[in-house]
Amino acid sequence: MIQDPIAVLAILLAVLAVLFTVANHPWGKRFFSVVPLLVFAYFIPTTLSNTGIIPLQSPTYDFIKNWLLPSSLLLLTLAVDIPAILKLGRNVLVLFFGGTLSIMLGGPLAYLLCYQIIPKEMGDQAWKGLATLSGSWIGGGANYVAVGESVGISDSVYSMMIVIDVLLANIWLAVLLFFAANEQRLDNRINADRSTLDTVRKKIESFDKKVVRVSSLEDLFLILALAFGGTVLATYAADYLAVRFQEQAPGLNKFAWTVIITTALGLSASFTRLRNLDGAGASKLGTVFLYLLVASIGAKASFEKVFDAPVLLLVCTFWIIIHAATLLLLRRWLRAPIFFLAVGSQANIGGAASAPIVASAFHPSLAPVGALLGVAGYVVGTYAGLTCAYLMHRVYLLYQ
Repeated sequence: MIQDPIAVLAILLAVLAVLFTVANHPWGKRFFSVVPLLVFAYFIPTTLSNTGIIPLQSPTYDFIKNWLLPSSLLLLTLAVDIPAILKLGRNVLVLFFGGTLSIMLGGPLAYLLCYQIIPKEMGDQAWKGLATLSGSWIGGGANYVAVGESVGISDSVYSMMIVIDVLLANIWLAVLLFFAANEQRLDNRINADRSTLDTVRKKIESFDKKVVRVSSLEDLFLILALAFGGTVLATYAADYLAVRFQEQAPGLNKFAWTVIITTALGLSASFTRLRNLDGAGASKLGTVFLYLLVASIGAKASFEKVFDAPVLLLVCTFWIIIHAATLLLLRRWLRAPIFFLAVGSQANIGGAASAPIVASAFHPSLAPVGALLGVAGYVVGTYAGLTCAYLMHRVYLLYQ
């Protein structure tokens, strides 16, 4: 019904405005303390697009991803405390790489256990489709394409796996956001060591109180100039770097380089007086951009063809359960905060585009942790995906 890009943007803004208005009422606060607001910011646009009210594809969504996401990362990293984040320790990295391994090995295991029920007419396209998905679940879209081209996936299975990817990734994202809304209770249940995470939060909150002020026009123009100026510079640099390092880092496309550079610019600015702009609303504006990204990702999710291959959907569901169970057990063994599990998992399953969303659900200033791990996912995604593809192929040959 609505196709104009500005009108689509207005609809997304209206959805978010209504959600935050409701969240300010007492009953809304109680409700959203159980079911995170981010879940509705994700799935209401999904409902609108799948019922034809707004389109599944729009220039608005591309603009938000390509421009507002990098801008949000720059603004959210302005006030980041690098020494404090480094003190988060090794557990966050252990859970990230644990997530990578659980996907790389869990996929072939799920394929092995479910092989007998996969339709024979799919032939080798079943393992090729699953292998391609591993590229996305360890890195992102660029890794998905890289692995798919490497194994020779057909166009029909390629599009089918995209739908399965979106469905399961969205459901898992909703689970992670539920974890964010209940982190204290979940951490208390296993007596998790929250000392480093709480220290980071306290330092962030103390800094916020110190620099908070009423925003002036000068502040607002400076914030916007930094956000979009930095993103423009990053985009130009990304054009060169994506070509220059194409062979050395095939998983790093132009978008990945843009994310890396804007995050680096924000981190660099955090060591200057520009850091004080956070008190004038820099991180709040960055959070607005991030919520728009959530809404646009939800709007692009189409579930029309998800049941065209119910067996592959079953295999992938089993696969993501293996991933979840592995991280839950690893977290319990390490007694790590649920934040480490959530951001480590989403950095794999969602990549740099959505890992900051999960991190910011715990605290806006933790978004850089998600961005940095998401970039790490891009780096290892293609190589880990190709390793997974090799193991998938071995399972296929085992039954021949």
